[in-house]
Amino acid sequence: MPDASNRNLDAHWMPFTAMRDFKKRPRFVSRAQGHYYYDEDGRQLYDSFAGLWSSGLGHGHPKIVEAVQRQVAEMDYAIGFQVSHTKAIELAEKLVDFAPDEFSTAFFTNSGSESADTSLKIALAYHRANGEPQRTRFVGRARGYHGTNFGGMSVGGITPNRKTFSAALIPGVDHLPHTWVHEKNAFSKGQPQWGGHLADELEDICALHDGGNIAAVIVEPVAGSTGILPPPVGYLERLREICDRHGILLIFDEVITAFGRLGEPFAADRFNVMPDLINTAKGLTNGVIPMGAVLVQKKIYEALMSGPEQMIELFHGYTYSGHPVAAAAGIAAIDATIEEGICQQVRELEPIFEEAIHSLADHPKVTDVRNIGLMGGVDIAPREGAPGMRGSEVHKICFWDEDLVMRNSADNLQFSPFLNARPDDIAMTFEKVRRALDKIE
Repeated sequence: MPDASNRNLDAHWMPFTAMRDFKKRPRFVSRAQGHYYYDEDGRQLYDSFAGLWSSGLGHGHPKIVEAVQRQVAEMDYAIGFQVSHTKAIELAEKLVDFAPDEFSTAFFTNSGSESADTSLKIALAYHRANGEPQRTRFVGRARGYHGTNFGGMSVGGITPNRKTFSAALIPGVDHLPHTWVHEKNAFSKGQPQWGGHLADELEDICALHDGGNIAAVIVEPVAGSTGILPPPVGYLERLREICDRHGILLIFDEVITAFGRLGEPFAADRFNVMPDLINTAKGLTNGVIPMGAVLVQKKIYEALMSGPEQMIELFHGYTYSGHPVAAAAGIAAIDATIEEGICQQVRELEPIFEEAIHSLADHPKVTDVRNIGLMGGVDIAPREGAPGMRGSEVHKICFWDEDLVMRNSADNLQFSPFLNARPDDIAMTFEKVRRALDKIE
């Protein structure tokens, strides 16, 4: 196999990657198994991020591998428009059973970005079918991430996503403030006590536009890509109350938090707050085949089941919605999650992970540590005149010197352990990160 120096690295434009920097010393992995990646030389690297929040059961899970191999030989693809197949129905049934009782229906997508846009369209369609077509406005949140399609970027609040493509963002969107104030919340363990009142900003937005014109509020229960921001105590409950008072749908973007990441099937279960729609992807198939889904409460689905029976009720979908191989992976992933007691494992690992990640709190370059479930963030002080450089250097040192794959977003280090991680590996991860922090200037 040719080495990286013999490859045309310009042929592949990588997502969310500084390409010129990457090409100076490319970082490749060639296979994955269990909790490890391997490079072309056979070097073993521990995966501290479980794929990209996606592979919580471990890479190459035998139950999922076997299901995918069997399915691709039996039926590789099936049309999803006006014809269905048993695997899509079976996965939908399992997913609805796995979800909170309020949810009756799943609409399949291919990614978290597509799930975000799909949930926004369902919200608009619901209000129109319910006799309130004037409800066209959306409310997102600063520092929120809902994928990279135009709908998700419009309700999202990640600055680089918005500033480059602002001319094409959809109008009629307001944003709640984010919930993280360093002086109030730094070094929180679990939900911070301060900040629940920030949900009341939604009342101000309702007063400005008339709540009767707002279709939906969309938030991540735990803001993930922005750096892992657990919700303040009472915050999500307050959002639910305000949405109910004004007839606004509440959408939870659980692309990261679903399927056990917080020790429950969904964040809605963990926080005991029921949204009207739940967006999923990633862990739905353990990252094996791209797939997402929007879970819909019964009242929403039934509201749209009106008009002439031969007419399409929701004019929306994708060529690969409910793809049979992806559905087979999803069935196996949900079965494994239940059979292996993954949620219980996460609950037992959470205090171990919390102690390990907060062991970095005394490092002189660390300015904040926060965690909930098996997800956590570590902020490091930016280098003067070079924001993001220290985080990038930690990532590279971990990869080359510590045999550890970890994720950084600028100067925020992010961790998403496997849902069945070993305590020793969690401890080892943060020992390696500490050594990397010691090496940077």
